[in-house]
Amino acid sequence: MTAPRAGRHLHGGRLTYAVLALFTAFSLFPLVWTAIAASRDNTRLAETPPPFWFGSNLLTNVETAWTDANMGEALVNTTIVASVTAAATVLLATLAGFALAKLRFRFRTTLLVLTIGTMMVPPQLGVVPLYMTVAELQWTDRLQAVVLPSLVCAFGVFFMRQYLSRALPGELVEAARTDGASSLRIIWHVVFPAARPAMAVLGMLTFVQAWNDFFWPMIALTQAGNPTVQVALTGLGRGYIPDQSVIMAGALLGTLPLLIAFTLFGKQIVGGIMQGAVKG
Repeated sequence: MTAPRAGRHLHGGRLTYAVLALFTAFSLFPLVWTAIAASRDNTRLAETPPPFWFGSNLLTNVETAWTDANMGEALVNTTIVASVTAAATVLLATLAGFALAKLRFRFRTTLLVLTIGTMMVPPQLGVVPLYMTVAELQWTDRLQAVVLPSLVCAFGVFFMRQYLSRALPGELVEAARTDGASSLRIIWHVVFPAARPAMAVLGMLTFVQAWNDFFWPMIALTQAGNPTVQVALTGLGRGYIPDQSVIMAGALLGTLPLLIAFTLFGKQIVGGIMQGAVKG
């Protein structure tokens, strides 16, 4: 059997495309159903069988969700929180990962073990002391109460450390030091270019996690004061009979920015990952 020539495109068969189409349909179904439910009224959603096509109430339900949940302010707040959290996590995790992967200092292994050990502690155990600290600083119902505790995470440090230990040759760092490069210049011109694919992945994961975070923002923020999207959605559909169509409209509003972000930057993220894979 002859190996495929370099640069030759590989094509899948009909079965491959059928499986991909099936998985795509299953992946898109929750989003499509959310849009269908948001375009109907509560009475129609309670009927059997449920609707499987769009109705005419989408704009009305979206307007109701936008007004009742203070969705405009919530989207701005969530964008700020997710962007700052992702940028800070990528920067700090890359620096810490580089130090744990390539620098030689005492207790390096101990610090790595402690960092991994914090991933085994349920975050719910730290809620009470964290809230006491936030209340003491008078940060309740302010965005810094959500941003600052999430500026770096143990998973990000471990992820970047594992990536840089393989993707960044130690000889390259030593050669830069021999040429007289400072630590800051090494980080900027050597570490960051080598870590760019992993930084893109970590930034994407952190942004999505921060955007969808509910537990701590629900404690630190209020729906009427300074909400994020997930906190704002808790104010929808209240009443003896919750209005599921309005709730679905609010969920659709909260999901659209993520879809737009993936549409605009997905190609660059995948391109950076593939570039790192080729280099590896």
